[in-house]
Amino acid sequence: MKKKYFGTDGIRGKVNQNKINGEMFFKFGLAAGRYFTNLKKKKQTAIIAKDTRLSGYSLEPALVSGLASAGMHVYTLGPLPTNGLAMLTKMFKANMGIMITASHNPYFDNGLKLFGPDGLKLSDNIEKKIEKLIDKKTELLLSKYNLLGRVKRLETATDTYINILKKNFPKKFNLQNMRIVIDCANGAGYKSAPKLIKSLGAEVITLGNKPNGLNINEKCGSTFPKKIQLAVKKNNADIGISLDGDADRVIMCDERGKIIDGDQIIAALSLRWKKKKILRGGVVGTLMSNYGLEKFFKSQDIKFSRADVGDRYVKELMQKKNYNLGGEQSGHIILGKFATTGDGLLVALEALFAIRKGIKASKFFNVFKKTPQILENVNYKNEKILKSNSLLRSISNAKKIIKGKGRVLVRKSGTEPKIRIMAESENIELIKKCILMIKKEVK
Repeated sequence: MKKKYFGTDGIRGKVNQNKINGEMFFKFGLAAGRYFTNLKKKKQTAIIAKDTRLSGYSLEPALVSGLASAGMHVYTLGPLPTNGLAMLTKMFKANMGIMITASHNPYFDNGLKLFGPDGLKLSDNIEKKIEKLIDKKTELLLSKYNLLGRVKRLETATDTYINILKKNFPKKFNLQNMRIVIDCANGAGYKSAPKLIKSLGAEVITLGNKPNGLNINEKCGSTFPKKIQLAVKKNNADIGISLDGDADRVIMCDERGKIIDGDQIIAALSLRWKKKKILRGGVVGTLMSNYGLEKFFKSQDIKFSRADVGDRYVKELMQKKNYNLGGEQSGHIILGKFATTGDGLLVALEALFAIRKGIKASKFFNVFKKTPQILENVNYKNEKILKSNSLLRSISNAKKIIKGKGRVLVRKSGTEPKIRIMAESENIELIKKCILMIKKEVK
């Protein structure tokens, strides 16, 4: 059964439209709270963090009200990376963690990501059960007046998260004599990212650390890596690190200003982990992972599997296969040895740990040749177009002409009204031809 509210990565959309408004967030909080209180465990606690969007000021109180009305005690953490929330949810043994964010989307979008007590994103099955409660009459879900939840603000969340990250590395680990550019996307990591890197002794050039509620992801962060490229060259830095709005993604650039995407980061870390005998089983990528990455794993005798797009699906396949490394080209990378979900800052730390003794970033990350790949995101107005005979026929024809020479993948975005068209081949003109064939049919 298709989900009504949840997409591939929680709930997301434009603020004050449809499902992203105060009324709906109250209902989400009430329904999610009631689901967990119905389990009748002794401790009924929810933890909430958010990114820096202006809409967080109106949506968070509504969500908190819904949770407390269902009888859940609530701790609010303020701006914190998504994996920081997941880690604290697990640490405090809370029933649920909720991140208010629209990740890499513009400020006028917002949404929710829900985590269970194990720090993992809620399963499709649980999300469907919560959805059923959302549509019930409010009065049927409210707690008795003497069983309402209490709400408390925790001011120590950032320091707690930083300490958890640092404990994954030796006490002597430091980044002295390194100059690092970090772009926080004016988002959830604007406090924790520079504070952590500075605490390890590095000289830090910080970008995107002045959020005003409207500038999250605006010409900055992982979707705009040009900013770290320019800053690395200007400041003669050793590496550039770029997070997204909720800091669960990371894109980097080396000392020469060359962009390092998620596939290249995964390849470099997998090779290091294999040599250090840390890698367990193999690596999980997605349908979007570059074919060159797949060939690299084959050459290194590393098992590789593709999951559906979305870090929750990467994690599910990692669990199924008992692998401890996986991720996406976009920079969602899960270090299963340390975390339950993507964490841009943690991945950056792991890379920095690898090059801390003077290894050039350009050498560490240059381990495989990418197959030329083009991805285009095309807006659509009517979902029916995605099932139209003309579009399906154009996709089929594109796959026929590229067969044996490359790959075509077309999918609907789980978070935006867009169709994502990807083609890869050594033949650039063939890629362009395939994408154009499909793009023409999207209206």
